[in-house]
Amino acid sequence: MSTSYPWLFSRIGDFDQVLLRSGEDLKHLDELDPKLWAALACPVKGLFFDEKTLNLIDVDNDGRVRVPEILKAVNWATRCLKNPDLLLQPAAEIPLAEVNEADPDGAAILASAKTMLQFLGKPAEGVITLADAESQQAAIAVAPLNGDGIVLADSTNDVELKTLIGEIQAAFPGIIDASGKPGIDLPAVEKFYASVRARSTWLEQGNTDWLRSVDCKTAYAALSAVREKIDDYFSRCRASRFDPRAVEQLNQPVAAWTALSAAELSADCHEFADFPLALVTSDAILPLNDGVNPAWEPAVAQFKRDVVIPLIGDKSTLSLAEWQDLKQRFDTFQSWLTGEGGKEVAGLTTERIAQILQGSQHKEALEELIRQDLAVQPQVKAFAAVEKLLRFRLHLKSLLNNFVNFTEFYSNESRAVFEAGTLYLDGRACELCIEVYDPAKHATLAGLSKCFLAYCDCTRPDGAKKSIVAAFTGGDSDYLLVGRNGVFYDRAGRDWDATITKLIENPISIPQAFFSPYKKLIRFVEERAAKSASSAETSSQTMLQSTTEKTLTTKDPAAVQAAPKPKFDIGVVAALGVAVGGVTTALGLLLQAFFGLGWLMPLGLLGLLLLISGPSVFIAWLKLRQRNLGPILDASGWAVNGQVKINVPFGGKLTEVAKLPPGSRRNLADPYAEKKKPWGAILVLLLVLIALGVGGWCLMTGKCPWIPRPAPVASPEVPANPS
Repeated sequence: MSTSYPWLFSRIGDFDQVLLRSGEDLKHLDELDPKLWAALACPVKGLFFDEKTLNLIDVDNDGRVRVPEILKAVNWATRCLKNPDLLLQPAAEIPLAEVNEADPDGAAILASAKTMLQFLGKPAEGVITLADAESQQAAIAVAPLNGDGIVLADSTNDVELKTLIGEIQAAFPGIIDASGKPGIDLPAVEKFYASVRARSTWLEQGNTDWLRSVDCKTAYAALSAVREKIDDYFSRCRASRFDPRAVEQLNQPVAAWTALSAAELSADCHEFADFPLALVTSDAILPLNDGVNPAWEPAVAQFKRDVVIPLIGDKSTLSLAEWQDLKQRFDTFQSWLTGEGGKEVAGLTTERIAQILQGSQHKEALEELIRQDLAVQPQVKAFAAVEKLLRFRLHLKSLLNNFVNFTEFYSNESRAVFEAGTLYLDGRACELCIEVYDPAKHATLAGLSKCFLAYCDCTRPDGAKKSIVAAFTGGDSDYLLVGRNGVFYDRAGRDWDATITKLIENPISIPQAFFSPYKKLIRFVEERAAKSASSAETSSQTMLQSTTEKTLTTKDPAAVQAAPKPKFDIGVVAALGVAVGGVTTALGLLLQAFFGLGWLMPLGLLGLLLLISGPSVFIAWLKLRQRNLGPILDASGWAVNGQVKINVPFGGKLTEVAKLPPGSRRNLADPYAEKKKPWGAILVLLLVLIALGVGGWCLMTGKCPWIPRPAPVASPEVPANPS
């Protein structure tokens, strides 16, 4: 790292961040140690930043912006401007006098800007704006020749060329012109003519007399339908020549026919489709008319009509030699068909293929048209460079303040590019909301941030959906539960219905941690009371049902009245006495210790509160000091280079808790408030007075009736003095 340039660092978010104050800072940015950058990489998608500018910086098109790409963009922009300070003064325009003619890129930009203004009818203007550049770029995009090396059918008036361009588009689709319309380029032209030549050669190879006499594909399908069955027939005939005794078994045993004799045969005779195609004979002659297995008659008739008649003639039988010749022909046809060439131009007729190959001048005309389009490419690129410089002046400062440092995140006047909007839920407005695409995967790393995070699914009436994670850095978590609903406002001001789907719980504030033990105690008492009440209700219902059942099933009412009542259990009374005694003893010891403090009683009360709430507050204090934005951004695809702390004061900025605005007044007269009776307050006052009286009496007398005093220890006897 160079030590010659005087950088200015500011301590923001508990880490040092370099401040970019002038164009000189930008010129020396490549000298700044990358370890001192706030981030090392960020994704192109999911940021609330001009996407076209990000794509211009992402030169390798990998969807991520890294330090070298930032440096390349900054160096290029500072070279093209006489005063690089303009990059830190965002505006959608650049005075032509500020473009650096001494730099080759700057000179080209200046010339292109002047040309743009001439095309737009403003040659006297001394300022080029982003609107001017976008307007000219849009006009170039729809021009017949726009420098992208792609031509459309509208790029020429020649009818033959228009037809050729359409045929090439159909053969090789997916080539899109800068105007957004489909077109063709030089590689597509070369591939098209290569396919046409391959198609012509393939058609010549299949141009035989017998192929021309039949519909090859239909005939091949008809032959394939009966091929295995005819092969089976001739194989059986050959076997019968080997041993004539096998003829009966090869034809079909009598038992097989016997099994079918009692069945009702269908019209298509499929019941004996597995029988031989015809009766097996040693002469191996297949009948094509009479004597064919009824289940196969339609297929054999189709075979005769599409294959035999066109190639051999109208014959009533087929010999083994003729069958072998037919198979060989169609095997050759299948091999030819499998090696089909020029499939991309299969829609062209043989005549059109010959016409294309004969008109070589049309291919040359197409290539010349594309070369003319490419000839304007330098000028188009120069126009694009003007727009690039304008976008850098307008947006580069914001990107640097979210990459080199995080000053926009900590600023009160702007929002960081990764902040998606504001979530309103549970009386709070959460500013730190980030879009997520895989909440489960995101939460694995984001949980290390020590922040209280709520993952929400957001929907809109038009069916749009997104997921966000919101950091709650103020208030408490008592009513933050999965399933609670809120409203999310994105950066464009659109409202989304938000529902909490997942929580990562961490301390939110010191007050929450202080009251947490007491809230837990209250919840515990409520749960125990509810459980005891439920148990007592169940026991009461069970006893009532049991008594009712006994009453209904006992015939003698006197027997029910004479049923023995449960005896009073003296053990229960003893146990209750022991429990009450223990409680009163503990209370007495507590009162004695508390009142024994005298004027230090307030300190004793404070110590008691610290004893109860201190551990919870201490743990919360430790975790609140560790809150860090880094894991949340890392889980979203960033490469954060340090600990971006979220301390308590800054957390209060990120989450605003609902409060009455200044100057407001509160009317405490609630017409629906519950009527308060004084008996509760009177009872509490009496208990306090009794406790104070008992405590005072204990202090004055040194005695407490609830605390058992130890038995006096007998003093040892002193022997009499012998003297």
